[in-house]
This record gives sequence, structure tokens and C-alpha cells, in this order.
Amino acid sequence: MFNLANNLTLARIGAVPILVVLLYFPGRGTCLAALLFFIAASVTDIVDGAVARRQNLVTTIGKFLDPLADKLLVSSVLIMLTHLGWVEAWVAVIIIGREIAVTGLRAIAVDYGVVISADRYGKLKTILQMLALCPLLLHYPWFGLDPVPLGRILLYLALVLTLVSGGNYFYVFGKQVMWSKAAAGKQ
Repeated sequence: MFNLANNLTLARIGAVPILVVLLYFPGRGTCLAALLFFIAASVTDIVDGAVARRQNLVTTIGKFLDPLADKLLVSSVLIMLTHLGWVEAWVAVIIIGREIAVTGLRAIAVDYGVVISADRYGKLKTILQMLALCPLLLHYPWFGLDPVPLGRILLYLALVLTLVSGGNYFYVFGKQVMWSKAAAGKQ
């Protein structure tokens, strides 16, 4: 369990309480620190999968922890930004609700013997969510530039992709379950 890839994933989970504490005391310095922690944690999402595949360290626990770490990281930041009034609550609810729904769908799919792997839309959604949260975390103007409008635009794009990718997971599930039921009926 404690191989390099899983340790990187656990580090991403460990960054969550640090981010929450930093955002609990918003200011230019703490927001900058939160941004740096968030970027470091987000980079581990790219690195852990690459390390696991390259060093043949893919594990069942890693397959579980990696998406969980992503969801914890993004959801905790969204919740804190909502608490601060920097992100509308409805946006956070839709994004977090989609994450819970897809996680539940994957659990149901296992009962049908169907594995719903992350697809390119889901991976792109995670990247876009993380990119959107960076300027929103920075929040305060830096060098005369306000990062919030860019963050909002990226967040709304991420919201659309979140819904599209969620819909795609449900479509794939329905298609695979119907196919598996049809195949079972032919036997």
C-alpha cells in the first residue's frame, strides 16, 4: 500500500486540512500559500498515475484513493470558497453532487460486474476544475491584475464539463448494463 504512487496520493489527501486552515484565515499571504499547496497537491495527481504505470505500482487501493483524493481536494476548496462568499453555493453543490452521483454509480456498476473507468471527459473535468480554482484561491489582485474573473470563467466552463462528463458516465453505465443484461439473457 505504501508505494511511491500511493504515498503521493496520500500527500494530496494530507494537503486538504492544510488548505482548509489557510482558507479559514483569508488574506493575501494565506491565499498565496493555499494556492501553492493546491498546485503542489494537484501536480501529485499527474505524477502518481504516471509513477504507478511506469513502475508497475498500480494497486486496488491506489485506484480507490486517487479519485477520492481528487474529490476531497476539489470539494474542500469549493466548500471553503463558498464559505468565504467567493464561489456561489449552487456551483459547489452541482460539482460536488455530480462527484457523489458518479461515485455511487460506480459502486452500483460493480454489482453488475461493470467497471466504469475514468474517461477523457472526467480527466479533463478534473484538470479544468483545478485550473479554475487556482485564480479563485489567489483571489486578491496581484501586480494590478484581478484573478477572479478568469477563475469564474474557468469555473463555469468546468461546471459545464462536469455536467457533460457526469452525463456521459450515466450513459456508459446504462449502455454497459443493458449490454450485460442482454448478453446474460442470451445465455
